[in-house]
Amino acid sequence: MMQIQCLFSPAPRQLIEVSLSLPEASTVFEAVQSLKLCPELSNHLKALEMSLEGERGRGIWGRIAHLNDELKPGDRLEIYRPLLVDPKIARKKRFKGQGKGRTGLFARRRIGAVAGY
Repeated sequence: MMQIQCLFSPAPRQLIEVSLSLPEASTVFEAVQSLKLCPELSNHLKALEMSLEGERGRGIWGRIAHLNDELKPGDRLEIYRPLLVDPKIARKKRFKGQGKGRTGLFARRRIGAVAGY
């Protein structure tokens, strides 16, 4: 039996960490299936199902993992939430809200100040 850590964040600033004991040479798919049986995650079964559907719904130590990838002892399996907003669009909206006069290249500088400081 090998031990792995599973991390899942069902909502912002909320983290659930579960230790799993799996047989040697288990796959990511088997680990996610065993996660569904954990009582800590019983309220979040729909989010776990969504992680099985997408290509980028899970990772091992921060790298995208496919369902047929084998796990090693000590691995950290991470289950990712889908993005609610495209990061590019969110950044554009923030920039528009701040106004062009106060940010980036258009920011006011003191007289004699060096650019970038």
